[in-house]
Amino acid sequence: MFLREIKVLKEKIKKTNVYPFNIPALRNLSSLALNKNVTFFVGENGSGKSTLLEAIAYKCEFNVAGGSANNLYEVASSHADFGEYIRLSWMPKIKNGFFLRAESFYHFASYMDEMAEEEGGRVYDYYGGKSLHEQSHGESFLSLFTHRLGKQGIYLLDEPEAALSPARQLTFLSLIHQLQKDSQLIIATHSPILLGYPEAEIFQFDETSIRLVRYEDTSHYQITRRFLENRNFYLHELLDET
Repeated sequence: MFLREIKVLKEKIKKTNVYPFNIPALRNLSSLALNKNVTFFVGENGSGKSTLLEAIAYKCEFNVAGGSANNLYEVASSHADFGEYIRLSWMPKIKNGFFLRAESFYHFASYMDEMAEEEGGRVYDYYGGKSLHEQSHGESFLSLFTHRLGKQGIYLLDEPEAALSPARQLTFLSLIHQLQKDSQLIIATHSPILLGYPEAEIFQFDETSIRLVRYEDTSHYQITRRFLENRNFYLHELLDET
């Protein structure tokens, strides 16, 4: 492990009714201790998990649009407002790593193509030997995970399951296991498959706080299990027009 704690600098907060402090889980956060090589952030859309992950990326000096500290490009929707209000505690401090944002991955792939034109095709050595645009969405994600994330570092992944089929999510579980031996991963996800990685810490972002939960207590696991076990009942309740 490298990143040990995230501390919120409460003294710097002037207004709590504006973004990002209008998100209850972040407004009420004082600190978050990390004790495992693999940490998951889980919660509903808008619960603050991606906002916190972006803030960590900002403090790591990664490109908050996605990438490492060396990837210099911008995406209009990328921001890290919360990054100015947190402090990271390291032991030891590490600079190598990568921030994956599924929503801006297309822009990252385009940036890599521009770099390949300027510096030659060797840029693609880190991404499976060819342009990420020449691979399917799922293939490009796995190429990134397999080739780019192999060095010791801290890896911040925002919804990596977005391009992965269930079978490839299982493949990714194996990659997580290999990476965590020398690296630290913090992953925001909705996937009950990825959340099943053993011995990981799972932080639930809810309407009031961020708290540790067991895998079986996540709503993602519970809803998925109930649907699979009672599919006809749920479909009847959801689709019955009478």
